[in-house]
Amino acid sequence: MTRSLQFKLSAWLSALIVAIAAAGGVIAFQTAFHEANELQDGQLKQIAALVTPRTLAAMEREALGRVVGADPESKLVIQTIAERAPLPVAADLRDGLQNAVVAGTRWRLAVKTLDDGTRVVIGQKTAGRDEIARNSALATVMPFAALALVLLAALHLIVRRMFRPLSALSAGLDTRPEHDLSALSGDALPSEIAPFVVAINRLLARVETSVALQRRFVADAAHELRSPLTALSLQAERLNAAEMSDGARERLDALRRGLARTRSLLHQLLMLARLQQRSDADLARLRVQEVFRNVLEDLMPLAEAKDIDIGVSSFDDVFIHAPQADFTVMVRNLVDNAIRYTPAGGRVDLATGVFNARPWIRVEDSGPGIAPEERARVFDPFYRVLGSDTDGSGLGLSIVGTIAARMGAKIELTDAESRGLVVTVTF
Repeated sequence: MTRSLQFKLSAWLSALIVAIAAAGGVIAFQTAFHEANELQDGQLKQIAALVTPRTLAAMEREALGRVVGADPESKLVIQTIAERAPLPVAADLRDGLQNAVVAGTRWRLAVKTLDDGTRVVIGQKTAGRDEIARNSALATVMPFAALALVLLAALHLIVRRMFRPLSALSAGLDTRPEHDLSALSGDALPSEIAPFVVAINRLLARVETSVALQRRFVADAAHELRSPLTALSLQAERLNAAEMSDGARERLDALRRGLARTRSLLHQLLMLARLQQRSDADLARLRVQEVFRNVLEDLMPLAEAKDIDIGVSSFDDVFIHAPQADFTVMVRNLVDNAIRYTPAGGRVDLATGVFNARPWIRVEDSGPGIAPEERARVFDPFYRVLGSDTDGSGLGLSIVGTIAARMGAKIELTDAESRGLVVTVTF
């Protein structure tokens, strides 16, 4: 958090608002407190002005009465200095406003000499005056505190709103598929961030060029190797018609199998290169059962050669919006892998359905399965599980993973109930 620009900006501005509000509150409190005391001093002066030799007795008598609803602490005392009750004050007090301590209590006194020479004192306890002044000052300061809280909340919302385009940009980058190297949009970003977006777009363009060159090289190399491999295959077929010893024929058969594996590898390399280079494809509404039937028609000879019981175990009519060629290649590779790794006399089941409004397909086999620690790597190109004696190039699941990523689908590998592997693709 200490390295967050948003946190630092919010923290510094919040501290500035709190400091200004505190300073303003202190000044406002002191000013309001002083003004309240001056107001009460003015009232004491006005009352002193009303005291005359003719009104002294009546005012002195009325001041001793109790006023209903008035605070006893703010009660006024009017008497002559010569009197010792209720305020035993010194006789040498000067005229005017002054503070005094009488019997351990602080008083605010207004002393006046009347025309007949009588000296009068009007007194009020300082505690009551201070309480009134303090409440008045607090009433002045409270809006500052409320305004500071409102400003802090508004500041937090404004800063979050200012950084929202950056959060959206980060979230968009985080959810991008790995093959999407298109430029970022900097329209809604602050001008200070725009240079970084421009630099990132230039970097993405260079990365896309480099990746495209690598993919093009793989595709071109695979394409160029097809012709010599085809020629070698034709020569091997012509050589097969010639008479030769049993040992030579065994070597020839091994050569023919190697050429067939290499041609399959080149075919898968070209397919993987085309999938990685293609940025978009036309979507179609595909009936999964029909795709299953077409794939099984193509791969049935391979299953029959190993006496594998293969078929569709579900009857739900499920439709998927996806590119037809890509979806067919995905299903074909999954079924082809299941047939290849299932031992003779095994079983391969295809199923489809819908869960939480999301269609899914599942291919289950009775083969050796894949250990949990290796399931994350089987989608890497050319990666093969150790100990597998089955012929293959290690590209089948890599092609499936590339297609799934392009479609936004999720692949899950789990163990079968008895023995084998279950591959579930959710769209």
